[in-house]
Amino acid sequence: MAEGLLNKYANGRFNSFSAGSCPTGVVNPHALERLELEGISLPDARSKSWEEFGQADSPALDFVITVCDNAANEVCPVWPGQPINAHWGVFDPAASEEHEKRIAFAKAFAILERRIFLFTSLPMQGLERMVLEHKVRAIGETVS
Repeated sequence: MAEGLLNKYANGRFNSFSAGSCPTGVVNPHALERLELEGISLPDARSKSWEEFGQADSPALDFVITVCDNAANEVCPVWPGQPINAHWGVFDPAASEEHEKRIAFAKAFAILERRIFLFTSLPMQGLERMVLEHKVRAIGETVS
């Protein structure tokens, strides 16, 4: 969902990728459903491992933002180019009970949408790296 939202709000300023430490091999159908309900198209959505972005020939990353609550406790790969890292913990809606999944995905979507809107509103070119890093990390600490 974050990949689709960033594509929506970035207006071409970013290339976004979503990946995880333990991909299931399939994009969660509830995530795809939520994106469709919100009018966001993600035709090339696929389940990806973050390992494919830690290789020498991987796309250059300016930011790496983890969103899953349990990702903060995982050891992340070393990312080429020293991108700005932040953790924006969001509960994993896929872990909710089946009868609660649609609501859980809607809540997670709303949290991500607010945070990504704030992120894309930052004056990237006008901020020093340390200030930008602080602001990106603060988004995950204050907006829920």
